[in-house]
Amino acid sequence: MKVTVENKKGLEKNIKILIDKKTISEELDSKYQEIKKDVVLKGFRPGKVPTEILKRQFGKAVYGEVIDKVLKETSAKALEDNKIKPAGQPKIDLKSFGEGKDLEYVISVTELPKIDIKPFESLKFEDYSVKIDKKETDKRIEQIAKTQQNFKDASNEYKAKKGDLVNFDYEATVDGKDFKGSSGKNTQLVLGKDLFIKGFDEQLIGTKKNEDKKVNVKLPENFNVKELINKDAIFNCKILNVKEPTETKIDDEFAKNLGAKDLNNLKELITKQINDEFKNSLKIITKKKILEQIEKFKIDQIPGNLIEEEMKILSQGMGKEDISKKEKSLKAEAEKRIKTGLLLNAFGEEKKVQVSNDEINNELRKQMGMMPGQEKIVQDYYQKNPAALNSLRGSIYEEKIIEEIKKNGKSVVKEVTKEEAEKILKDENEKSLKDQAKYSPNPDADEIKNKDKDEVIKEKNKKIIKTKKSEVSKKKPASDLKKKKLPKKVSKK
Repeated sequence: MKVTVENKKGLEKNIKILIDKKTISEELDSKYQEIKKDVVLKGFRPGKVPTEILKRQFGKAVYGEVIDKVLKETSAKALEDNKIKPAGQPKIDLKSFGEGKDLEYVISVTELPKIDIKPFESLKFEDYSVKIDKKETDKRIEQIAKTQQNFKDASNEYKAKKGDLVNFDYEATVDGKDFKGSSGKNTQLVLGKDLFIKGFDEQLIGTKKNEDKKVNVKLPENFNVKELINKDAIFNCKILNVKEPTETKIDDEFAKNLGAKDLNNLKELITKQINDEFKNSLKIITKKKILEQIEKFKIDQIPGNLIEEEMKILSQGMGKEDISKKEKSLKAEAEKRIKTGLLLNAFGEEKKVQVSNDEINNELRKQMGMMPGQEKIVQDYYQKNPAALNSLRGSIYEEKIIEEIKKNGKSVVKEVTKEEAEKILKDENEKSLKDQAKYSPNPDADEIKNKDKDEVIKEKNKKIIKTKKSEVSKKKPASDLKKKKLPKKVSKK
């Protein structure tokens, strides 16, 4: 194999490859010997069909399959030997081919630029540690206690008011007739929440234990008997009991009901929960600050084909007129993204960062857990969409690279209070919204960077559910080889 590399312009290269006819002939002979074992032709024993007969029967197909194999192997070797990493799919142009001839072709390729990762060592960033005051923990526990409301029996003469719990039996009629579901036993309502039928529980205010009460309501739009929707109904209620709300006592028993060992353990768990909430959000800000520094690193040249592809992604959903107006900002944003991606990838390769199948499966399980009842749809979407799965792998890969960068960079741990953390998050959120409105050519193409990661995942999953049924697969353009109309592969049967 003879290889000649020609530099066209910048990162653009042409690689001329010549495979002599002797090598091609040997590959063809090897292929004929391989298929001879399986070909069955009338008048010949299995495995004994002469090569000349095979050539007449399958010559074009065998040649096409051999050339396809030689092109794949030799092009890959030429790129590897010359340490050329393609930015996108190389194009192959056949110059000379045919049985009994040398194979000559040219690979047109845009090379990935050489990247120096030394600047990563100078990265400086802040890692935040949030100091949670005991008062904040107590406040959160008190809020939980309010949701765990208890009730005590009121006296027989006590009249029910808002916030009380009323137990009652009822029998209902419409136009004097009962209907499906027209009776209920020991029904419970917290007065004032209006959770039964609109306007029902307010009519129970002022009732007492053992009292009979007639309640008049209009049956709702979602009532399970269609014929009775919006009909006037009369509920004859027998008040069984009235209970007053009591303040929940925050003690060891309360903590145990929430799954903690005791009250001290509950406080530890709640403190950690609050801390984690801020830690995850502040971690996204740290990542953004790191990326902003990486964006300033220098790369001599950025592959034009990658910029064009990224511009297409950014402009999805935009009309031609909008694309034309925003071409400069689209290009600037595309260059920034590609540049950052190239830098991160170069660092990841140097540090041998990899994504395992277990990590992908864990992330998939997490996403499915966020969509109760829709797990199979999410799973099917990723199974049937390699591009979506690759995108998921890319997200995990980026997160792992960021963590590796943090290990190698210079961090300063900054301890902040809850109030300071809230201000940092608020300021950063406002800045991100302004930046997105100012610089993002297509806001729908990019989630706000300081959003909580789980929230972004939920939004993506909603898009999956919405688009799954209408999705169609895109056909890839015919390759240069197919344009040459080379013969089809041979069947061994």
